[in-house]
Amino acid sequence: MIHHANHVRPNRDGLKVGGHQASCASVISIMTALYFEILRPEDRIAVKPHAGPVFHAMNYLFGRQERARLETLRAFRGIQPYPSRVKDGAEVDFSTGSVGLGVALTSFGSLVQDYVRLHGLGRAEIPAGRHVAIVGDAELDEGNIYEALLEGWKHDIRNVWWIIDYNRQSLDSVVQDRLFGRIEGLFRDMGWNVVTLKYGRMLEAAFAREEGETLRRWIDDCPNSLYSALTFQGGAAWRVALLADLGRVAGVRAIIDPLSDEELGALMTNLGGHDVQTLLEAFRAQDAAGDQPTCFIAYTIKGMGLPFAGHKDNHAGLMSREQMAGFKRELGIRDGHEWDPFEGLEVPEAELRAFIESVPFARPLAPEGRRLVAPAVPVPAAFPVPKVPAGRKLSTQAAFGEVLAELGRGQGEAAALASRIVTTSPDVTVSTNLGPWVNRRGVFDRHLKNDVFRDAKLASAQRWGMSPQGQHIELGIAEQNLFLLMSALGLSHSLYGARLLPVGTVYDPFVNRGLDALIYACYQDARFLLVSTPSGLTLAPEGGQHQSVNTPLIGIAQDRLASYEPTYADEVAILMAWAFEHMQKPDGSAVWLRLSTRALEQPSRSLDPAAVVAGGYWVVPPAPGARIALAYQGPVAPEALDAFTQLREEVPEAGLLALTSSDRLHAEWLAHRRGARSGGGATPSHIEQLLGPLARDAALVTVLDGHPAAHAWLGAVRGQRVVPLGVDHFGQAGDLPDLYREYGLDAEAILDGCAQALLGG
Repeated sequence: MIHHANHVRPNRDGLKVGGHQASCASVISIMTALYFEILRPEDRIAVKPHAGPVFHAMNYLFGRQERARLETLRAFRGIQPYPSRVKDGAEVDFSTGSVGLGVALTSFGSLVQDYVRLHGLGRAEIPAGRHVAIVGDAELDEGNIYEALLEGWKHDIRNVWWIIDYNRQSLDSVVQDRLFGRIEGLFRDMGWNVVTLKYGRMLEAAFAREEGETLRRWIDDCPNSLYSALTFQGGAAWRVALLADLGRVAGVRAIIDPLSDEELGALMTNLGGHDVQTLLEAFRAQDAAGDQPTCFIAYTIKGMGLPFAGHKDNHAGLMSREQMAGFKRELGIRDGHEWDPFEGLEVPEAELRAFIESVPFARPLAPEGRRLVAPAVPVPAAFPVPKVPAGRKLSTQAAFGEVLAELGRGQGEAAALASRIVTTSPDVTVSTNLGPWVNRRGVFDRHLKNDVFRDAKLASAQRWGMSPQGQHIELGIAEQNLFLLMSALGLSHSLYGARLLPVGTVYDPFVNRGLDALIYACYQDARFLLVSTPSGLTLAPEGGQHQSVNTPLIGIAQDRLASYEPTYADEVAILMAWAFEHMQKPDGSAVWLRLSTRALEQPSRSLDPAAVVAGGYWVVPPAPGARIALAYQGPVAPEALDAFTQLREEVPEAGLLALTSSDRLHAEWLAHRRGARSGGGATPSHIEQLLGPLARDAALVTVLDGHPAAHAWLGAVRGQRVVPLGVDHFGQAGDLPDLYREYGLDAEAILDGCAQALLGG
């Protein structure tokens, strides 16, 4: 597959295609042992990114991949460079292009599988499966691996295998010596079983001979860099090195002298990760040992069997046409038969096909295949809007908490919905207003644990009993873990056949700390409701480190994520109801609500839910042909309204526009433009309809507590002048009047923007 992509398929732009032949070669025996004996249909697997071609080739043997598609590796609309759930099809359980994240996701997948089963939501005919990650050793440099390990220990995860392809080479270099010792210690400290597979049967037999332990010690003490270099140089180099150090040890000479250079090279590279029988014995033993999470450290050689095996520069290496011709001759593969499933094998084809059909993993998981189907959960047409007595104010964060708490009562048509909601948060459950929901629904734990404060009758607003029936998963403060868990929860319908509706809360500025995992979750098309709060300068005394500026831009840019910033409680209720429905639609996505702790007076009104969902509505419509309009997003509404009241004294035809989602407005506008270019319908987008009453040369003044670029694009819709106001540098501590004045969010700054817009300055 890789050779075809690089040397056979036409290369029209001259760019290297790649494909990681060396990384594939190091893991083939591991994957062979797993897929052709050990794995069961219910197991879920994360294949190391660079082994994607091996994965697809194995599915070809299982009859789950087409030959024509194998030829499309790294081509447009073809097989992706790294396994992708969305683009490569149902055989991919977890996307693994983001190094380290797919590994950690298996841990959270196991936790979600336990949640589904303990809540009685799974399909009875599908047993619990293992979660297996085939791990490149360089992936262990990623910090999220260790955050996930610690979180897994807290939740007592089960049925997880991580199999490390320990070839001791990364992209740029050879891995430091004896790193395996640190890896082993870390896993054991987290309660994992560790199985080290260093040597194959040939070497173990040699070690059993007289002075064999001397040979073992020599290999154990051989630096990784020297071992790699000798592997590349071959049997003659091995002989020179061994004789230099052990030439006077008669027993060692008796082992190596009778061997040809080729045989000696084969012996010295007979590592555990390349010996299928050694792998099978270890996997079988652990299979019978129970459900303890297990790390297998399988020693391998990067590029095993290829001309550049062991070379420190082989990561991006590709065999030449001449090298491939020799490789084919060694394997007995005839020209023109490279795609034949069993070419070069001596066993009769009928026997091989019968064997593959008998393999456990060949059995179908379910009638619909590996991608399970779960029915949608009914969502009430409308959610209750929190009632705010006259004279009281309410923030969007508090409104979110009240709506969710009311759903938590589980009454009437909301009962089914409430039973499928799962909340989670990285140590900010209470401060993001999830507390009332958790009090009603409890904390999930595989084991029953009482609330000591409640049992001792000590006053506390939080009643956090833990049980297998709880519906909140409490996490430590690592945001990467939040988004990995949200990803696993948001894929539960297709992985475990149970529809869950995840809701995760996090401080808005710290979305950035977990952004890699958030992007990864969206790339897999996981469905969830992300609530980030509090946000912006409006945190005020919290200071610049806790004040977010760029998150509205992330919301616009991130694919498969619908981003909103409501201002009032009625908008929050509308968007939450829509989100739970949208999350379940085939063409839906994850949803993000950016909320605030600033309490505002709540208007008494009747809103059009469709307009709120579409991204905006006129609070005060402009007169036809108006020269100016003011638009706000989020908690700066009072300042915008104050400025608008003063503006209307001078420009009575002006309009006031509420923006609930610059993301949705922008996305629909772009889609409309693409449709128009391709001859599609002429129905204007929502933002075009909103701005339609304004004069062609009208001005827009926009304001939000975030980066002004989130609104700057509005001028391109109809060619109207835009003065975007917002925050484009780090904030500081203070109260709202001082901060809004300093950063240009107060009424005076908005009026200055209006003057600038009207005067054209």
